[in-house]
Amino acid sequence: MDAVPESFHDLFEKRTFAHVTTMNPDGTPQATPVWIDHDADTGRLLVNTERHRRKAKNVERNPSVAVSMTDPENAYRYCSVTGEVEAVTTEGAREHIDALTQRYLGEDEYPTPVESERVILEIRPDDVSVADVSD
Repeated sequence: MDAVPESFHDLFEKRTFAHVTTMNPDGTPQATPVWIDHDADTGRLLVNTERHRRKAKNVERNPSVAVSMTDPENAYRYCSVTGEVEAVTTEGAREHIDALTQRYLGEDEYPTPVESERVILEIRPDDVSVADVSD
């Protein structure tokens, strides 16, 4: 397992958008822009979504994913991760999306009605590559 370097943990404190790529049933890739989070204790990347969404369905069948994110303040600084979704959990998912809403929108609660069930995709990084061209 590779870990996101500590010098890039600030990406998970900003309004950083990530692109998560999963595999569709026909083998084609499916990429989605998402809000991104990180559990520094476990080293897992966290993506909050709803169970009925394509990415959640895809990882239930094939847990392999790729995630890329660019620093919103420096387009030449990025982090790219490939790995697997080790868990899909509902535990704390509603509170988690509200915490992300505070970071990304400055509001207390997620404003969109839940259509199915909130889940957190816990991604184990197997390979991490980073770059900071400004260095």
